[in-house]
Amino acid sequence: MGQRTVLVTAHTGREAALRSARFVAERLMTAGIAVRTLAGEFSSPGAEEVPVGAGAAEGAEFVIVLGGDGTLLRAAEFSRPAQVPLIGVNLGHVGFLAEAEPDGLADTVDHLVAGEYAVQERMTIDVTVRANREVLASTWALNEATVEKAARERMIEVITEVDGRPLSRWGCDGVVCSTPTGSTAYGFSAGGPVVWPEVEALLMVPISAHALFAPPMVVSPRSVLAIELIVASETSGAVLWCDGRRKVDLPAGARIEVRRGALPVLLALVQAPGARVGNFTDRLVAKFGLPVAGWRGRTWEDTGKHA
Repeated sequence: MGQRTVLVTAHTGREAALRSARFVAERLMTAGIAVRTLAGEFSSPGAEEVPVGAGAAEGAEFVIVLGGDGTLLRAAEFSRPAQVPLIGVNLGHVGFLAEAEPDGLADTVDHLVAGEYAVQERMTIDVTVRANREVLASTWALNEATVEKAARERMIEVITEVDGRPLSRWGCDGVVCSTPTGSTAYGFSAGGPVVWPEVEALLMVPISAHALFAPPMVVSPRSVLAIELIVASETSGAVLWCDGRRKVDLPAGARIEVRRGALPVLLALVQAPGARVGNFTDRLVAKFGLPVAGWRGRTWEDTGKHA
């Protein structure tokens, strides 16, 4: 068995993230694990610097990401093709995708070194853009693909489709097609439901639609969603954003198809011996600061009584 290798990447615009990344790299190497860093991010004596790209994570055991959700989404671009799990350390704001917080960084690294982690698959979406039956772009997303207006003062007009059948025509600011992972991101801000990550589904959430029927919708993971831009409308142009990172300018009449992704993104979740993997309900409460004071829970289990 070869030497264990870990890729460490960080938000280069935050000095705290770079300090934490150097700490993680040194702790891993002290434990006998080889460390890679991305060219131009940060240097650590003894670490191998590799070019940024699809091959950066190839052969690594996992990728440690220090930053916010945006940094983790960036890292997913090279961890996904290699099918290497990511573990995020939240140094951003909400940090919904991050597994660890900075105050427990040493313990997190020690658990990873000991192999005390579980790997969870997160569903992705594959996105195809067509115009005049030609494929203009093929891309993917972990959180969401959003068709949205390019100019603030104008709406776009679209027809939405599910499984090859037209659903409705909307004048709107945009449409979000989301995974369950992305349900707490842009889809949530647009009024969509929160979907637990274990649920396999696709979400379609209109943004400020001027229509009688425009609710957020949850459909089968086997469904194909499509959004067609109306050719004859006098609206301004539209753009496609995937995870807020990959942009495609959309011509009038473009058709955007969204289906379950061929490859998932793998997330590593720290799991001490005998402990359960982190609970999504607890994460919602912690990240959104939800009020739970007064909760009594299953009190009969403590008293021996049965309901």
